[in-house]
Amino acid sequence: MKFVKRISYFFVIPVVFLILGIFLGVWGIHFFYPGQWQDLNENRLALPLTEEETAADTDPYEAAPSVEAAASGETLCADTEYVLEEADIVRGTTVETSWKIPHKYIGMNRENFLETMELYAAHPPLSEIERGFVGLEVLSFSREKVMVRMDYRYVQPSASFYLAVSDNEVVVYLEDRSTVYINTGISLEKLPEQIQLQIMDMLFVPDEETLYDFLETYSS
Repeated sequence: MKFVKRISYFFVIPVVFLILGIFLGVWGIHFFYPGQWQDLNENRLALPLTEEETAADTDPYEAAPSVEAAASGETLCADTEYVLEEADIVRGTTVETSWKIPHKYIGMNRENFLETMELYAAHPPLSEIERGFVGLEVLSFSREKVMVRMDYRYVQPSASFYLAVSDNEVVVYLEDRSTVYINTGISLEKLPEQIQLQIMDMLFVPDEETLYDFLETYSS
């Protein structure tokens, strides 16, 4: 029995020392050379990812940046519907009519059309002034249809009129001398001096024909 115990100790003791040596060796490396293990981990992270790893690391909800398509400017063409809305701002009524697009507007984009309408509103033709035109607004614009609202202050003409001045421009009043009939847009300074003086004192106009003769003569 003593012989067997000696043999067992002979094998067990070296194994214990071997395990203890490995443990001390690993502990010593961690304690005295901690940077080596960090470098190994960093080197592992620095390795290029495989396709499977790349696919797994990609966020499936991260969409690629979208590119907004620049909408090309629409232009008016021969088959564009031209809708005109005429509003009576005194009575609050509106009449809507549909026309073929005037030839002069064909080929215009939105910006060109708005500029043209602004110019029209600033310098309306005499016929529109006589109707009581006071302004307009472009309600919609597209290749298929353009819609414009024109505002009017329709006033029934009287038998006689008066010409006066307001903001250095000639204004036509009805015979009551208080109701504005037409804002002519005619600058007082462009008229002959004698007529200027008469208008400043409210020039009497006996009838509609005389009024229109004056407007046609001095309207630009």
